[in-house]
Amino acid sequence: MTSGAEPQTVLLPRGAALFDRIDYRLIETPEDRDNLYLMRYRAYLHAGLIEPSESRRVTDRFDDAPNTWNFGVYVDGELCSSVRIHVLTSDWRMSYTTEVFGDVLHPRLDRGEVLIDPCRFVADPEKHQRFPELPYLTVRLAFVACDHFNADTGLAMIRTDHQAFYRRIFLHETISPEPRGFPGWPTKKAVLMASDFRNLREKVLTRFPIMRSSAFERRMLFQRSSPRQAAPRPVSLATQRTPDVAASATGSAR
Repeated sequence: MTSGAEPQTVLLPRGAALFDRIDYRLIETPEDRDNLYLMRYRAYLHAGLIEPSESRRVTDRFDDAPNTWNFGVYVDGELCSSVRIHVLTSDWRMSYTTEVFGDVLHPRLDRGEVLIDPCRFVADPEKHQRFPELPYLTVRLAFVACDHFNADTGLAMIRTDHQAFYRRIFLHETISPEPRGFPGWPTKKAVLMASDFRNLREKVLTRFPIMRSSAFERRMLFQRSSPRQAAPRPVSLATQRTPDVAASATGSAR
């Protein structure tokens, strides 16, 4: 789920330059988690999505779900944005998206589809002004996850005014019958968008080469060694595909 992070316009050559300065880090330590929840609060408050609170933190029960990865995007060592990646399968359906749009998604999961569901996409309001390329480099993680887990479909449950961004980048189409309320956001509604990853992958890469990733980067990002790794997960078929020859983000394994 997005905050207010999507840009109106951005030049991808600038994004490619910033790419050399970023780290993608899995958020696991108590300190990193607290910084993430604080950034979410600032982003949602700045976007007018929530009311001020004493805790100044935003978290939910899915942050510790066994089918999620919380990533921070760091520029020159500073946390600038974040996204939470859910891998949805017939066995692992934990996500706000399946709760809000279960009538649309559960039949797909019943058929054995693998869905990548990025949510809680936020950017630090001040840093987003400095780095307008951040949205591209942040949602890139969803595309990398689709590759790693050999997903059938990439999803996006987003605010209605952000549909153009996902249509432009991922060629998503709206698949929800109507906008629906999202827990904790009294003033906004969400729609569900999706794209056929296998059929559209090459077209997206042609349009936005920065979405490419190496098999090494994908393994380092998603094959974590924490206790939650013991939970069953989709089998990665990335090695069965001809490996992409592409540079990975510096330090992305951290």
